[in-house]
Amino acid sequence: MIRYDENFIKLYEKSFIENWDLPALTDYPTGRTLTYGDMAERIAKLHLVFRSIGLAEGDKVAVCGSDSIEWVTAYMATVTFGAVVVPILAEFNPADVTHIINHSEADLLFMSENIWEQIDPASLLRIKGAIGLTTPLCCLYEREGVDLSRHLKLLNRRFRRQYPGGYTSEHVKYAKRSDSELVEINYTSGTTGFSKGVMLTGSNLGGNVGFGIQSELHYRGSRALSFLPLAHAYGCAFDLLTPLAVGSHVTLLRKLPSPRVLIKAMAEVRPNLILCVPLVLEKIYKSQILPMISRGAIRWTLAVPFLDGYVYSKIRKKLIDAFGGEFEEVIVGGAPLNHEVEEFLNKIKFPFTVGYGMTECGPLVSYTPWREFKVGSSGRVLPNMEAKILSDNPETEAGEVCVRGQNVMRGYYRNEEATKAVLDTDGWLHTGDMGTLDPDGTLYLRGRSKTMILTGSGQNIYPEEIEAKLNNMPFVAESLVLERNGRLGALVYPDYDALDRMGIPHQDIDKTMENVREELNKLLAPYERIATITAVPNEFEKTPKRSIKRFLYTLK
Repeated sequence: MIRYDENFIKLYEKSFIENWDLPALTDYPTGRTLTYGDMAERIAKLHLVFRSIGLAEGDKVAVCGSDSIEWVTAYMATVTFGAVVVPILAEFNPADVTHIINHSEADLLFMSENIWEQIDPASLLRIKGAIGLTTPLCCLYEREGVDLSRHLKLLNRRFRRQYPGGYTSEHVKYAKRSDSELVEINYTSGTTGFSKGVMLTGSNLGGNVGFGIQSELHYRGSRALSFLPLAHAYGCAFDLLTPLAVGSHVTLLRKLPSPRVLIKAMAEVRPNLILCVPLVLEKIYKSQILPMISRGAIRWTLAVPFLDGYVYSKIRKKLIDAFGGEFEEVIVGGAPLNHEVEEFLNKIKFPFTVGYGMTECGPLVSYTPWREFKVGSSGRVLPNMEAKILSDNPETEAGEVCVRGQNVMRGYYRNEEATKAVLDTDGWLHTGDMGTLDPDGTLYLRGRSKTMILTGSGQNIYPEEIEAKLNNMPFVAESLVLERNGRLGALVYPDYDALDRMGIPHQDIDKTMENVREELNKLLAPYERIATITAVPNEFEKTPKRSIKRFLYTLK
């Protein structure tokens, strides 16, 4: 195995100095831009705030909000200070956000004001204060005796006093911290009882970034358009951490990434690399390409030998132009790509590749450049990782995928039981995914052994979390959350005794369940919401341990 051993924090100290005058971050569509020097100055100001309130290396700092220059600055300031960053998805509901802040033992919080309005400060157990993700910095909350608001008010004056000649690249000096130390806790879920805070060290993140640098996914002066959530490991590693380590220019999409919005932004930014979830390619294929190749004249032309190649080359050019026209490849990850779409993209020789990863690997496990990509695969296992398949014939018989190496997490924060369930004594991470492995290290995923549902947009959905909330609703005895055709639905065995006590006729059960569905969805993130609830007449069949036999049930 090959390790990437350049100190993770020092990567950014070096990059910010060397790329001082280059553009680092731009908000789209406002065009507001920071150079690397501007970003370094903002980071230095936050470090001054951290020291003023007594924050120390190793303390936890949570960041929750939509992607922005302020979000990136808060994240990078935390990492370069030597503290531990806890990114929280803005889509989590307030109860889950509060739980993560408390479970992670966060000492400081950065948060968008619209999310803060839904948080009860009295429920936050440890934080010294909360800072708004705004420019200029504002104090949302301070614990008694911390005086955060005063420190923020006096910040510019103190900063000028500390750097009377101005802040220059010579002043950039970041924490000297071993790569074995914790850098990030990334929560794969939020709900009490299901919390999995993935502990990622400098070595874990450095393994991802080091591979990205060596593979020249990004390079000095290259352009990136970031539209995946930066609180996700995938977007964070390759739309943020790798670009900023080499002097790339990252444009942050501040709009919902619909195909129309994305195509417009890509035409303006002209990114040199595109990170993508399958849903984006699938939507473009279904809305633009499929209608085109289904037209009579084109459909006839595609049936004629030698003419089909001409048509495919035209479609390829149109698709490449739609993505800005200057990218090396599109890397698809976060969920399986629709087979029909993948076959078509390969047929027209569109430059795409499919990788595989998980938060527990920060996230990358396998990837192959598009010219070497094998259709149907998830790329080759990285040089700093190794994989094995738990089957008698790993090349042909699917078994659980296990991985080991530099990128594998330390474990789950404050959850030893969950850690032992996936990390064995030899360091192998049991992924819960089923697959096969070629002799050259190419990985083919065949399905998932876990109950986790992975949406087309790359969101992880844990049915047990939704079921825990659903089972707490009135008139619900027990439930199962399932997926069919990209939609979530629930089967519910009603609490008939409660219905009788309230005098609700059993024939009105469908109306009652619809009310339950509407109330449940108020507690869920948008991507978790339930489309239908169907009442079942009998209790679910269970194992001796009283677990529902999920495999017996499907949605109609």
